[in-house]
Amino acid sequence: MVMKKNYILFLVLAFIMILPLKDSLGQTAYITNNISNTISIIDVNSNTVTATIPIGTSPYGVSVSPDGTRVYVTNNFVDSVRIINTANNTVSASIAVGSYPYGLSVSPNGNKVYVANNLASTLSVINATNNAVSATVSGGSLNEPNGVCMSPNGSKVYVSNDIFNQVLVINTVTNSILFTIPVGNNPQGICVSPDGTRLYVANFDSNSISVINTTTNIVLVTIPVGSNPLGVCISPDGNQLYVTNYNSGTVSNINTSANSVFVTIPVGNGPQGISLNPDGSKLYVANYNSNSVSVISTTSNSVVATIPVGSGPIAFGNFISTYPLINTNIASSNIERESIIISPNPFSNYTTITLPSNQQPATIILTDILGKEIRTIPHVRDRQVVIEKGEMKPGIYFLTLTTQAGVENRKIVVE
Repeated sequence: MVMKKNYILFLVLAFIMILPLKDSLGQTAYITNNISNTISIIDVNSNTVTATIPIGTSPYGVSVSPDGTRVYVTNNFVDSVRIINTANNTVSASIAVGSYPYGLSVSPNGNKVYVANNLASTLSVINATNNAVSATVSGGSLNEPNGVCMSPNGSKVYVSNDIFNQVLVINTVTNSILFTIPVGNNPQGICVSPDGTRLYVANFDSNSISVINTTTNIVLVTIPVGSNPLGVCISPDGNQLYVTNYNSGTVSNINTSANSVFVTIPVGNGPQGISLNPDGSKLYVANYNSNSVSVISTTSNSVVATIPVGSGPIAFGNFISTYPLINTNIASSNIERESIIISPNPFSNYTTITLPSNQQPATIILTDILGKEIRTIPHVRDRQVVIEKGEMKPGIYFLTLTTQAGVENRKIVVE
């Protein structure tokens, strides 16, 4: 029964992958204005606010679905998550969750949403198909959670845990806590590298970033930054980490190879949320005390535009879709995503994976039908990769390909 369900799921995913893409995806920023109780919708091409919509009391966290069709927003004071339909910029649903929801994150396949309920000390798991809470994670070390992010293959969710100064690693199949990792004081924003090997955590009261090895679940290094770091995001190639320093009014640009601050960029007062556009050329920062969004060129590391928004912008999370930018010179009806090729499939001894053109570097992760990671191949730069059977037993496995263009899931069978 499990194998049959997963087979059907991947048929659906494969069908979705070949649908035409809209050239508007990934080109819109959604800024939660905590005091104005609104969302400012920004066109990242023109850097202008195209619409402002009511979103309920005290909007805080935000996460855009991978396909850019939905935006999930936490409302602190009314203990709910609201969903924006991006086709018409209207609120399509409101979902009751735990007390004082903060951060949230949509799974790579868009099927689940994980919500950190700070005062309830729980994690709500929302089924994105029926917009209902399907599970609630509680107990153990989970206490006053803040930030949420997911591994690239969706098998794990990482949660910053305020009261115990920890990061929790949660299995998304069983919704059980796998590991607790000590970090700095009052951890807030959290993000994972594109290849899934590193986790970055902003320690608000320690003025530092913890860098975690996701294989060993150990802090490798602690990087000093500005005063009260809060939001974090990483470049599509994984080479640069960006951190908002709330009390410094700056953004720290960290070189992830050297694990040190490369440059510090002045922005508005009280910067909180931070996100990159899909190609990584522009960085957007929500300035809470300036009621503005700073736009930074990642080439010059300088502010190139300042956009007025509502009162108290926070935008804690990924407020820009990570979906790829599409060439607007091509008719959208003719655009299709180039797929990976796996041949032979099924296979007995080995199979060859042919990656889409111009989609390197890439990360390949193999998991079994229970979501357990079997093999990870990071930093793939060749067009073709040979996968040997090795220790893999006959059965169904799932392959997740992560590139700058997004995430693609495929089923493979070992005979």
